[in-house]
Amino acid sequence: MGKRTSKRAAPSDVEVRLDGVAAAFELGEFEKALASAEALLAHAPGLPEALHWRAAALTELERVEEALEAWARAVKAAPEDIELLLGAVECLVGRAGDDREAVEDGLELCARGKKLAQRAGNAELLFELLLLEGTGLNQVGECAQALGSLEAALGLVPRSVEARLERAIALFELCRFPEAQAAFEDVLKDEAEEPWAHHYLGLLAERRGDAKEARKRFAKAQALAPKEFPSRVELGEEAFDQAVEDAVKALPRHVKQYLDNVTIAVEDIPRDEDLLGESPPLSPCILGVFRGPTVGDRDTHLYLDDPASYDPYPASIVLYHKNLERVARTREELLEQIGITVMHEVGHLMGLDEDDLWQRGLD
Repeated sequence: MGKRTSKRAAPSDVEVRLDGVAAAFELGEFEKALASAEALLAHAPGLPEALHWRAAALTELERVEEALEAWARAVKAAPEDIELLLGAVECLVGRAGDDREAVEDGLELCARGKKLAQRAGNAELLFELLLLEGTGLNQVGECAQALGSLEAALGLVPRSVEARLERAIALFELCRFPEAQAAFEDVLKDEAEEPWAHHYLGLLAERRGDAKEARKRFAKAQALAPKEFPSRVELGEEAFDQAVEDAVKALPRHVKQYLDNVTIAVEDIPRDEDLLGESPPLSPCILGVFRGPTVGDRDTHLYLDDPASYDPYPASIVLYHKNLERVARTREELLEQIGITVMHEVGHLMGLDEDDLWQRGLD
């Protein structure tokens, strides 16, 4: 009696085509991968694997808005696919990081993905999700929570440069400056050419008043990553003051009436007491700050009758010259950002909180 052999089933047409999409993607042929995924979806609408590859290809092609829609569709088709959730979070947090709403959506998916990864005992994916969660929380200003996520990630992969860097950023944002200094220096022990570590060490040197060290660190960061750290747009003191004055003049008339007894000043960077006067502390990278009572906290009728004589508490707006210069790539952008920052701080004077300002595009 002859030896019985088993026959392996031939791969289906869908499997063959999925393999083709994957091969194109791995070779970096993202346009081809996208076209192949879309052709497959025309044949098999709603196929989760094809939706996943399509979203991933759009992400790599930096077609971010389309990618976000594609990830949403893919997640809806396979809500418990951890790798798909991870890809969606990477796009929402990593590629759309300037979009607060997208980051918050990514954090929601992170929470779901973490539960699934823990249930599956998948430490590798859990680490990636914790890292992305920490990054996203840093981006929306929840740095104390970010620290918890990043320390959990480092519990899984203790020497991860990415997680250690993001943890150091959280420490800096929380104004824990000596700890941040040590953490960035520790990153450079393993990754001497990490531009963000050099940049933040420059910010820390600037805060200490060590101008020479700050210049050296900023130059190093720029040399390593010129796109992320272009040459700083500089506006002299007189020109900067004039830009602030112009921004105040451009405010609506009904707003300007509240500024008669408000001091508007310019400083290079925030002082420690400016930052630590709040709980949690303010970011060292803030562009401006409002101090004092809001309009709603005053006796409005008396104030409007004679604003010059009614000043129960001092109120002031401070703009930070160097921080503003750092966020602009051109003179025009800097002037625009000065105007936005003035309006932002006047918004606080009017009693608006950060969520109100974000909804009005003044974050």
